[in-house]
Amino acid sequence: MRVPLSWLREYVELPAGETGRDVQAKLVSVGLEVETVEQLGAGLKGPLVVGKVLTIEELEGFKKPIRFCTVDVGDANGSGAPQEIVCGARNFAVGDKVVVILPGGVLPGNFEISARKTYGHNSHGMICSAAELGISGDHDGIIVLPPEYETGTDAIELLELVDEVLDIAVTPDRGYCLSMRGVARETAVAYGVPLGDPALIDVPGPNAYGYPVKVSDPAGCDRFTARTVTGLDPEAQSPIWLQRRLQKAGMRAVSLTVDITNYVMLELGQPLHAYDRSRVEGTIGVRRAEPGEHITTLDGAKRALHPEDLVITDDRGPIGLAGVMGGANTEIDGSGATPTTDVVIEAAHFDPVAIARTARRHKLSSEASKRFERGVDPQAASAAAQRTVDLLVLLAGGTAEAGVTEIAAPSVPHTIAIPADHPDRVAGTEYGRETVVRRLQQIGCHVDGSDELIVTVPSWRPDLTDPNDLAEEVIRLEGYENLPSTLPKLPSGRGLTESQKLRRRVGRALAGAGYVEVENYPFVGDAAFDELGLDADDPRRLTVKLANPLSDEEPALRTTLLPGLLGALRRNDRRGNHDLALFETGLVFRPSGEEPAPPRLPVDRRPTDEEIAALNAALPRQPRQVAVVLSGAREQAGWWGNGYPAGWADAVEAARVIAREAGAELTVRKDQHAPWHPGRCAALYAGDALVGHAGELHPRVTKALGLPGRTSAMELDLDRLERASSGPVLAPKVSTFPVATQDVALVVDSSVPAADVESALRSGAGELLESLRLFDIFTGDQIGEGRKSLAYALRFRAPDRTLTAEEASAARDAAVSAASTRTGAVLRGA
Repeated sequence: MRVPLSWLREYVELPAGETGRDVQAKLVSVGLEVETVEQLGAGLKGPLVVGKVLTIEELEGFKKPIRFCTVDVGDANGSGAPQEIVCGARNFAVGDKVVVILPGGVLPGNFEISARKTYGHNSHGMICSAAELGISGDHDGIIVLPPEYETGTDAIELLELVDEVLDIAVTPDRGYCLSMRGVARETAVAYGVPLGDPALIDVPGPNAYGYPVKVSDPAGCDRFTARTVTGLDPEAQSPIWLQRRLQKAGMRAVSLTVDITNYVMLELGQPLHAYDRSRVEGTIGVRRAEPGEHITTLDGAKRALHPEDLVITDDRGPIGLAGVMGGANTEIDGSGATPTTDVVIEAAHFDPVAIARTARRHKLSSEASKRFERGVDPQAASAAAQRTVDLLVLLAGGTAEAGVTEIAAPSVPHTIAIPADHPDRVAGTEYGRETVVRRLQQIGCHVDGSDELIVTVPSWRPDLTDPNDLAEEVIRLEGYENLPSTLPKLPSGRGLTESQKLRRRVGRALAGAGYVEVENYPFVGDAAFDELGLDADDPRRLTVKLANPLSDEEPALRTTLLPGLLGALRRNDRRGNHDLALFETGLVFRPSGEEPAPPRLPVDRRPTDEEIAALNAALPRQPRQVAVVLSGAREQAGWWGNGYPAGWADAVEAARVIAREAGAELTVRKDQHAPWHPGRCAALYAGDALVGHAGELHPRVTKALGLPGRTSAMELDLDRLERASSGPVLAPKVSTFPVATQDVALVVDSSVPAADVESALRSGAGELLESLRLFDIFTGDQIGEGRKSLAYALRFRAPDRTLTAEEASAARDAAVSAASTRTGAVLRGA
């Protein structure tokens, strides 16, 4: 909402010398968002006067039409002689009144005017266009004034060129501030001065002589006022003050009748519409559109109507989209063959939801719809119609007919019961009953009661519905900056849950291992599953579709973290970062396809436990997962030695890092699972539960996604891993006794997983085994075809003594014996 300060002063007596910046600060203090204060006419300097064109000489021989004019500027030039001016505009004639700036004047933009010779003549000044004066962006021609203004009159004052305009971003709950009346009310409250309410005018009561109106949908239109004005002068033009106020408010002047309806809308916040009475056939009606109906709106577009659209009709059918835009078949004609002389004024109140849906359905946002969908004062309709009638009579020479039509559905004022100390408890400070009552009365409420207040909400504030709304009004008017700063008091004995602690430990551990955390949008499309090579029946392809996705290419919620992570890796690789190790922790959404339909929850009460349970039952399973992706070098080469590339083993090790933080024992087994390479894919188990997969991505996947070769990834279910945990991670006990190291090399069939051999060694070694590490894998002719050698380092230690060589050897032999029994392993060289 653009608010000219000169117009605002008509309703609020601001202190002398108060600037737009001062008013901005006051309005911000009461909760309005004033984005800018525009200084109109900044740098403008006269003499800028009204002139009368005396002669026009057309100059020939130039690339564009040029005129040499003499203009009477009265005594403004000090001599009274005609002023000689060269001008290129063509939209004026001899005898027209124009705006002239004389030498010595300065136009906006620091454009100084001086006498100069141009096109073979001396030009002493300039005839101005609207753009040159900063009125609008219209460069098509100069300003032609009505003939009644005297030559030599100061045009700066006449055109109100110097002003300040506040640009206010009105939030949806403050629709009443889309009017001068609403902003003036807030300004009066901010300054503590009386408000000159422009809606307080005498309005005649309804009678039987008004234009016939029938409202068939009282829920969509609960108030409709119609007034008729006849005998309008079709030649009457909008006065300059009216045009300038519209321009400052961001609207263009169209014709006198239309300008008056727009002016009253800006003044009172009530949208209006004027119909050419001669083009309206029969009774004006309000109803929902019927199937197959169409309307051509004032913008020239033919629109197919929806059955939910609220329309204005006559005996022929729709003549307007209610609250949005009128129809072309009853348009006001200001200069045609049959100019409008009789008009019917409509001032109505429509259902905000219906208007908002119609405006969005037809992609037709208008000044009227913006106000109706935010809530318009229904009690202002009669005053707005009367104000429009008065201006048409005054400015267009019309005659107001005595008939007044007013259809209003029965209604009662909305009341709210609120404890007098409720704002105190909400704000955490003490206002007192007197302050609460005073502030509520300032916004237009009627307040009764002592300890328990009964507050009658004003008709222009439909956003006030419960005690907290009233508390907010008191708090904002008393000043948000005056609220005390207090820290919330947390109940003792609480903190992070074990799941939250685990997520933090996992994040720190992966960061310590060289991974960088990323966060991706949780959206995915079928194209991502195709690129990952998932089978048609893969459960990860069963997704939750969004009703209103951000992108049509990603209309579903993710079932795996890999698409987002691999996309981040690809972007970074293409930007020159080739050595990458990324991780992400987040929810995935795994529907079963058998979830029941969710219930529709009420908005007027708290849902019952049964309703909440039914809603939860309709949700898909949402496990929390963690995933890593790697490419490039895992260890850089340098003076310290050779580096090595990231591979599938690093992805498996990342899973082990996470398992250690969860206190779970991880078992690694060979597997085939998309999108991993079938020969380099590991299944990750915690006990008997499959918790994830790790390994190198399939070459087809890296090619489809544009990833570096040998890209590796790991993804596991953190919730399952937590459930498999043996409990809180315990700090290790540090023994003061020395370690005994024993190495063994075992030969097994190539098909035997190293994990099985390791498990057998651990079970056979007993409690003295401190750690076990596979440090070499060897294949070759020395051990035979289809065989492999696995070399392990076993560390033995006792907590209470130094182990003898015999004890260490016995433990090693027991481990080898268990491996031989369970996997068929034999000592290499035995």
